[in-house]
Amino acid sequence: MATRTATRVPSRTKVTRKPARKGTAKRVRGKGKSWFPKMTFLDRVPVSERFIDRAITGLTVGIIGLAAVGFAWVSGLPGYVGTELAQAAGRAGFAVKRVELTGLDRMDRLTVYNIALDQHSMAMPLVDLEKVRSQLMRYGWVEDARVSRRLPDTLVVDIVERKPAAIWQNNKKLSLIDAKGVVLERVNPDTMPALPVLVGANANREAVALNSLIAQAPSLKSSITSASWIGNRRWDMQFKSGEILALPEGEEAAGKAMMRFARIDGVERLLGRGFVRFDMRDPKKMVVRVAKKDAAKAEPARADAVAAANKGSDG
Repeated sequence: MATRTATRVPSRTKVTRKPARKGTAKRVRGKGKSWFPKMTFLDRVPVSERFIDRAITGLTVGIIGLAAVGFAWVSGLPGYVGTELAQAAGRAGFAVKRVELTGLDRMDRLTVYNIALDQHSMAMPLVDLEKVRSQLMRYGWVEDARVSRRLPDTLVVDIVERKPAAIWQNNKKLSLIDAKGVVLERVNPDTMPALPVLVGANANREAVALNSLIAQAPSLKSSITSASWIGNRRWDMQFKSGEILALPEGEEAAGKAMMRFARIDGVERLLGRGFVRFDMRDPKKMVVRVAKKDAAKAEPARADAVAAANKGSDG
């Protein structure tokens, strides 16, 4: 009879898990890569790294420059250091490379360029703007000028030109002048513009007074071709039809004579009737002269003109 052998089966060990501590969580490391790339501080700033590098460089240079200026001030050398810093700015690209002109019409452009670029240094901080302006103001065409910098490399020159108003004839020379009598440039007799002519020494200096005088008789303005300044004291007006009107001395007396002549001409039509000269230097009367060849034909008209002038001589 077979003998049975009993085999002992080891008992299972009971595993007890400790409860997790409160407030802690089990970390689970993902096997895949993150959807979001790792970002640095510079990645989070909304500007390029190049911009930041330039800003840091500029700030560093500024701090060094301020330190140098402070040291120079204490040492008594601010002008020298300021010049050196300005030259450094020029080498860094802040130097004059262009000149922009505005408002220029009649004046020579090359002249303006030469004045603007005549500098001891082309570094923008060292350009003498006031010097450029003062030199431009010496030219007759320039009524006003403004000069400014436009960084990094442009000078802007804005010119206000004078407007030609008349031609001044003196010592057989013709010059273009504005309404104030400022000489603008010489005039070629063969290419004279259609402008009134002022004749005589210092006539240009009386241009403002002459304009005021003519303004008192607007009906005559379009008929006047020239005005001669006689003896530095009075005017002779010449009309398109050839007659000359001699006015008295003094602005008030001349103005009254102009208005009286305009009034008579409006009634009697003095201009273009063969008269040569109307002399109104005497406020009490007007002397009318006619050409000898037309004396007989013009005599009735002359008499009417004289009568009309003498009738209104008290006005």
